[in-house]
Amino acid sequence: MTQRPVKLLVCQMAVPTIIAMVTTALYNVVDAAFIGRLSTEGTAGIGISFAYMTFIQALGFFFGHGSGNFISRALGAKDVSSAGVVASVGVITPILIGLLAAAICLPNLSALSRLLGAPAEVVPYSNDYLRYIVAATPFMMSALTLNNQLRLQGNARFGMVGIVSGAVLNIALDPLFIFTLGMGVSGASLATAISQIFAWVLLLRGTFRPESVHITLRNFRPSWRVYYEIFRGGLPSLLRQLFNCAAAVSLNYCAALYAPAGQEASAVAAFAVVTRVMMFTFSVVLGFCQGFQPVCGFNYGAKKYDRVRESYLFAFWVGTAFLAVVSAAGFIFAPQVLALFRAEDPDLIAIGAVTLRWQCAAFPLVPLCTATNMLFQNIRMTFPATLLSCCRNGLFFLPAILLLPLWLGLEGVQMAQAVADVFTFFLSLPYALWISRKLKRGMQ
Repeated sequence: MTQRPVKLLVCQMAVPTIIAMVTTALYNVVDAAFIGRLSTEGTAGIGISFAYMTFIQALGFFFGHGSGNFISRALGAKDVSSAGVVASVGVITPILIGLLAAAICLPNLSALSRLLGAPAEVVPYSNDYLRYIVAATPFMMSALTLNNQLRLQGNARFGMVGIVSGAVLNIALDPLFIFTLGMGVSGASLATAISQIFAWVLLLRGTFRPESVHITLRNFRPSWRVYYEIFRGGLPSLLRQLFNCAAAVSLNYCAALYAPAGQEASAVAAFAVVTRVMMFTFSVVLGFCQGFQPVCGFNYGAKKYDRVRESYLFAFWVGTAFLAVVSAAGFIFAPQVLALFRAEDPDLIAIGAVTLRWQCAAFPLVPLCTATNMLFQNIRMTFPATLLSCCRNGLFFLPAILLLPLWLGLEGVQMAQAVADVFTFFLSLPYALWISRKLKRGMQ
């Protein structure tokens, strides 16, 4: 970690995390692609459910990053006992929270769909998709925690195997349940739930490998101290994902509210497709930056600040170059991209193409904030890490999505994410320059 060429090291660390992140995003893209062959309302129903999925991700990443960061430090200090306790608390607690969420939401699916912003004609489809996702909430939350714990222990490859296996199973089950068995939207939901449970089983088995910290009921000893450690390490991730949830709900409401009469379902479906396309693309950058994190953390601990700076700048420039190329292609071929999901609905394609082009215009600005946020999180500068994690889909997006449509109507909804990305970039830039200079001076 402290001797090999930094760029090669980051790339090696990034490969399994990129595969895991892309595969996680693939769940939603595959479901949208298959359901798009059935109806616009079905596609919109999947879009509505995305807000609930971000709630699952919020707690999964919170417990995963919070416990995983502590585990990596404890293992470095040879404190295996404390690592085992925090690992078990970090995995079992989201299972308990997931059971509570499922018990509350399952009897109230229609109320949940309306709360998430579903128009009346979309509620039945949203209910169909949410049903099995809600039932699988404990396993989905815990699987995210397990994957992050394994990654931060240095077992990213096994975490990747668990996530990829679940995604392959999902792709195989989707057409079987949706078309062959005629289950429609419910089939897509059941396929995702089964695949996520399968991935959870594989990931849990990975914790019993000799080089991993074991998850046991005996080590489930929750305390204020344990939860405080998880809170400190996972707060930026929790806030980022909670803002993602609020952003998804706001987008659902505004898409339906400002759409032309009779096009509410098409508008919600269009934004659902664009969100999944952008999320899938961004998962590559997110995975690459997560590959930079262990290199950054290890060399920061060794006080090799020149290597920390080199890895940070490398992650930023690679992410920017990748998104510049992808965004150019997305801007040019926006209608064709939307047609892949629902070619039969011209309203969906028209609304979605404008939205996709707006987002592509500002997308290359995003990696600066992502890499800088992860750098601050790794070197335990909690305030700037938390601030930057809340900007893109929170502090800037929520005002944009609520105010711009008042003046520009539907176009204000379409351009809100791009506006938020521009403001996030200009807030991140001084932080990036400041920390880069500090690293160059040896963090004096």
